[in-house]
Amino acid sequence: MFGLTALELARIQFGFTVSFHIVFPAITIGLASYLVVLEGLWLTRKDPVYRDLYHFWSTIFAVNFAMGVVSGLVMAYEFGTNWSFFSAFAGPITGPLLAYEVLTAFFLEAGFLGVALFGWNKVGPGLHFFATTMVALGTLISTTWILASNSWMQTPQGFEIVDGRVVPVDWLKVIFNPSFPYRFAHMTIAAFLSTALFVGASGAWHLLRGNDNKRTRKMFSMAMWMVLAVAPVQIVVGDAHGLNTLEHQPAKIAAMEGHWRNKPGEGVPLILFGVPDMETEQTRYSIEIPRLGSIILTHSLSGQFKGLAEFDRRDRPNSLVLFWSFRVMVGLGMLMLLLGALGLFLRWRGQLFENRIFLRFAAVMGPSGLIALLAGWYTTEIGRQPWVVYGVMRTEDAVSNHSALALSLTLVIFVVVYFSVFGLGVSYMLKLVGKGPLETDHTATPREQGQSPRPSRPLSAAPDNVDPIPGRKDK
Repeated sequence: MFGLTALELARIQFGFTVSFHIVFPAITIGLASYLVVLEGLWLTRKDPVYRDLYHFWSTIFAVNFAMGVVSGLVMAYEFGTNWSFFSAFAGPITGPLLAYEVLTAFFLEAGFLGVALFGWNKVGPGLHFFATTMVALGTLISTTWILASNSWMQTPQGFEIVDGRVVPVDWLKVIFNPSFPYRFAHMTIAAFLSTALFVGASGAWHLLRGNDNKRTRKMFSMAMWMVLAVAPVQIVVGDAHGLNTLEHQPAKIAAMEGHWRNKPGEGVPLILFGVPDMETEQTRYSIEIPRLGSIILTHSLSGQFKGLAEFDRRDRPNSLVLFWSFRVMVGLGMLMLLLGALGLFLRWRGQLFENRIFLRFAAVMGPSGLIALLAGWYTTEIGRQPWVVYGVMRTEDAVSNHSALALSLTLVIFVVVYFSVFGLGVSYMLKLVGKGPLETDHTATPREQGQSPRPSRPLSAAPDNVDPIPGRKDK
């Protein structure tokens, strides 16, 4: 297909499936914690607005959770089908880590999810809040194991190679590898920020349509507070993550910065825009700020770091892709910071819910968190190339022996099926968002609200006063 090799097609196929998958867990992580906050506020303040918002977002959470589970199953099969040599080589480490994720996190989420979604009128408030909390905790535990596995591939340690396979010798070093704390913090905050922007965009959209009520205002206000609090923290964490990457993956940083060579005695400029050229080893049409690259990455005016030209050509990641994916992430991050600051200013002016220009800005920024998350993920994964386990196993040695034709056909099938299935799922979820939170009668009993106080069962929708069988006398 298009002259691509089997290796390139395998990478594109996995990148395509993981791009779909990563969006859903990110929203799941953020919404699960948001539901804990909403229910906690409902229990402490008894304000029905929080209960209405809980019911509204729990439905969207359920749809999103289901799509995340389905999209994640495909990736597990791809490890065995498209990346069999990687699985054989690194399986003793990545296999247990992914198994721990299922045993400790997915079972926890799935076990309490039913109580959280359907047990509001069937269990006590304390138990229901505990179930919601366990679902949120499960999402964070799942994040821990997944990022431990991925971070080990980025900064491997705690292993030995025996008979052509990695063997773990220190699980604490495997799990808490040098990049894990930074990646965990960066990803988790990104999930919270993406969810806040999603919730905020929903509130802004309803306010623009005239659906101005306590529930819409409350979720929009909470989202803007979250953006204001989290966006600056993410910038600080991102800076720390960048310094860690410079220490352990200097070629990735050089590619991200479009930096090729150092000049004796001069600091490294920050290239705002440009077109890195891998063949000529230069960044064309660059717009630079002198010494700012040194200030950001070495915290000094004249500090230097290795340029991409100092690395062997076989060990260089694609600078053109990394340069722009990184700038998309950072640029959107700056807009998020601006959104939070403007929200604070308008809140102080008493115009947070009335300024239509700001509401349009918040609505447009709705998908920005997920776009930035994907751009950051591409930066992380493409920047690791040409290694699948950094410095240990090359990607070209990890791919299965499939033909380009077979991978082309399966890629086309994936594209068609994914856009069909998940397109419908996302469309349905957005329709739910478009309906907005509804006010419920909190003084009515579960039966008066049309809900059975008994556990759900087959045919539970059937009325209790069904017509008796002819000829039978009820006793």
